[in-house]
Amino acid sequence: MTSSSSAPTSPTGELVIRTIAMPADANANGDIFGGWLMSQMDLGGAILARGTAHSRVTTVAIDGMSFLRPVNVGDIVSCYAHLLGVGRTSMKIRVEAWVQRFTDGPPLHVTEGNLTYVAIDTDGKPHPVKR
Repeated sequence: MTSSSSAPTSPTGELVIRTIAMPADANANGDIFGGWLMSQMDLGGAILARGTAHSRVTTVAIDGMSFLRPVNVGDIVSCYAHLLGVGRTSMKIRVEAWVQRFTDGPPLHVTEGNLTYVAIDTDGKPHPVKR
């Protein structure tokens, strides 16, 4: 994981989830597993997708994940999401993860990715996004 000089200095989008990274989510060195962080981002993106579609949604793709910094046990993780586009049944959502460390320093941008969700009905079949 490397720091990027082009990383944003403040979050973009709506705050969709906020949680704390716990020891059960880390490896033996205290670094949070990337899969745990991706799951938080997926949950956050699904909140925005569900509100957009006014129905159940399912994740169909995750692209462009970039891990910029590690997440440590005790970090407060905040996920921000914004809608990139809406298709007939799908929505593409950009999700950014930021952390607040124990110190009073500024929030740090740790990862981002584009997630695609599909609106589904009660039988799990795709349906048009309600607009």
